[in-house]
Amino acid sequence: MFVLAHISDPHLAPLPRPHWRELIGKRATGFVNWQRNRRFIHRPEVLQRVSADLRASAPDHIAVTGDLVNISGSEEYQPARVWLESLGRARQVSLVPGNHDDYVRGAAPYPLAYWGDFMRDDDIGQFGFPFVRRRGALALIGLSSARPTAPFFATGQLGGEQLARLAELLDVCGRQEYFRVVLIHHPPVSRARRHFKRLIDGPRFRAVLARHGAELVLHGHDHVHSLVHLAGPSYPIPAVGVPSASQVPRAAHDPPGYNLCHIEGQVGSWRCEIVSRGLGPDGKTMTEIKRIPLSLE
Repeated sequence: MFVLAHISDPHLAPLPRPHWRELIGKRATGFVNWQRNRRFIHRPEVLQRVSADLRASAPDHIAVTGDLVNISGSEEYQPARVWLESLGRARQVSLVPGNHDDYVRGAAPYPLAYWGDFMRDDDIGQFGFPFVRRRGALALIGLSSARPTAPFFATGQLGGEQLARLAELLDVCGRQEYFRVVLIHHPPVSRARRHFKRLIDGPRFRAVLARHGAELVLHGHDHVHSLVHLAGPSYPIPAVGVPSASQVPRAAHDPPGYNLCHIEGQVGSWRCEIVSRGLGPDGKTMTEIKRIPLSLE
């Protein structure tokens, strides 16, 4: 059995004081929103408890699906790397960026500069999307849906070149009989169903999956537990989302936490069970929230 942990949207706090030159345009509105609202939702002590429990679970590999930072300030990326390294070495942790990691024009070089080791492709030994990392029976295929957007928008987009390469990698890894896990920040189908948060080319992404297949899609972005089944060539493909790992427990909201994907079997008889762990109402104790066996046939 291979155990893959999935954690997302840590929105690391506290937010380093940005340089005054950075507080223009979207960063300015994001900073005001952080000061008035988000800093009370995303708490470092919450993320510390969730991260400690994840490490204690000792998974075989960890997938992080983006939004490590908040407004793409230049001082946010190094603390985020320290957090990634607290989870494990770069070979043990795979990362894809979220919209907050590429928040404004000019921020795109930062994720690769600071976190590139966690996104390094096994085959070419370089950075770029999509990447593939093979671990045990798994092939992790990482995509970037992160794009700078206008204020108050959080949409994502993959683009034709990335989708074409994804189709090739799905075919290659399928022929090699790997359990194919696609990592992306934006969900293929959003539970929020909000126009300003959607994956713009979601229909094209789903069409690639329908033609070429995958065993599992993991995403973040919506800050909720979610499970939808996408069309596949042989069987439905589960797409699983997790809450933010740093959000304070609140009534009517999913608790902060992460998922453990227990994967075993082989082509034609894969089995996967999702075990969700989250922070209890006391804000101190991590507990098992639910178990979901996924159908892969």
